[in-house]
Amino acid sequence: MSVMKKLFASAALAATMFGGVASAEDMRIALVVKALGIGFFEAAAKGAEEAAAELGGVEIIYTGPTDTTAEGQIEVINALIAQRVDAIAISANDLDALVPALQKAMDRGITVISWDSGVATAGRQMHLNPSSNSLIGNMIIKLAADHLPDGGDVAVLSASATATNQNIWIDEMNKVAGNYAGINVVATVYGDDLADKSYREAQGLMARFPDLKAIIAPTTVGIVAAAQAVTDAGKIGEINVTGLALPSEMAGHIDSGASMSFAIWNPIDLGYAATMIAYNLAKGNDVAESGKTISMGRMGEVLLDDDRSGAMSDPFVYDASNVHDFKDIF
Repeated sequence: MSVMKKLFASAALAATMFGGVASAEDMRIALVVKALGIGFFEAAAKGAEEAAAELGGVEIIYTGPTDTTAEGQIEVINALIAQRVDAIAISANDLDALVPALQKAMDRGITVISWDSGVATAGRQMHLNPSSNSLIGNMIIKLAADHLPDGGDVAVLSASATATNQNIWIDEMNKVAGNYAGINVVATVYGDDLADKSYREAQGLMARFPDLKAIIAPTTVGIVAAAQAVTDAGKIGEINVTGLALPSEMAGHIDSGASMSFAIWNPIDLGYAATMIAYNLAKGNDVAESGKTISMGRMGEVLLDDDRSGAMSDPFVYDASNVHDFKDIF
């Protein structure tokens, strides 16, 4: 475990045991992630701390379960309710299972938003999508199609079967797949955001589909595992791995040719924006209502739609021309 991961895990444990160390004047905002030890969420935590420093008088409690389960997140939520935090900003492992616990939090006066991976409307005040679902869905299939001028078989390696954001993006991808001549989506499999399982699922795809030309993984864990599986199978140049990833984790695979390109929003920006939204709602500066805008600090404003969701920004494509400019940032 890295020093950073140990720090975050220790901070989460200490906050759970001792109720945090904030002064009476501090606002405590809990950034709840799908699981500890995932680079994407650690980068988001950096953004949350940036927002806290900018705002002043804000303590960030970075926490989450050790695995990507709803049960683990429910335990975390209940601990945060007991601590009487001011706000919870959560990337959900399940759309519906967290709702009762989060409703309990809201009943206790805690501001609740979801970000990255959503919660059903009854369980939160608003949801922050990293980008537009339709734009992400189109982007992930386009990334594969751009390098397949003659078409070919592509497969999807997702996170868990219940991951809200993954399922929506894949649905949006399937809606537009027919726009790309010759592209044939042959399967969707699930690696549960576990590196070893994702690696095995990628191996399984290559075995089942000998003409496979691309693996699309809209998950930062899955794309790295798939790229390694393609590398180990000696299929660089035959199978392109693409999807959503962190530059720091994929620069080597871009260099090797296992991946031609990938996309991601900046998770630092996402953690920053979620924290700013949680703060402004908790302070009463903004309200989470359809048609209203909420300030995200340097990220501008988010406009809420009919189910009180909004998009932060467009996804950004990384390839050999720019990945090394970003790999030391996140």
